[in-house]
Amino acid sequence: MIKRYLAITLSGILTAMSFGLPSTASAQSTTEIEKVRAKVQTLATSKDSQVEVKFRDRTKLKGYIESAGPLSFTFRDSKIGTSQSIAYSEVESVSKAGSGVSTKTWLILGGVAAGAVTTWLIVKPAVCDGGAQTRGIC
Repeated sequence: MIKRYLAITLSGILTAMSFGLPSTASAQSTTEIEKVRAKVQTLATSKDSQVEVKFRDRTKLKGYIESAGPLSFTFRDSKIGTSQSIAYSEVESVSKAGSGVSTKTWLILGGVAAGAVTTWLIVKPAVCDGGAQTRGIC
């Protein structure tokens, strides 16, 4: 009887752990590495443009690409100012820093749109007096 409860508890714990733990990173294919290498070489031509490097472990760095080689590239961190060599296989993606619209911008635009709709729904009936008037926005 105790063995049965122990087996059920152990299988429950293993199931819960398998859902709770993050999956391990899979190996990066050569085509993905080639895409990262091509993007780095494209961005390396303009030395003054800041880039954002996203690593496979989900960390991010912002800085400048100093040089690009066949297996790695040299990256200068914009905050610290130190240079480091980064292998292409460690990188998930490289992009220009500041490209794209941030979440904060989308929230502001959504708030403005919601405010405009709410104002239209509240102000129009108050101004139009239930449809009795035929001037202005009515």
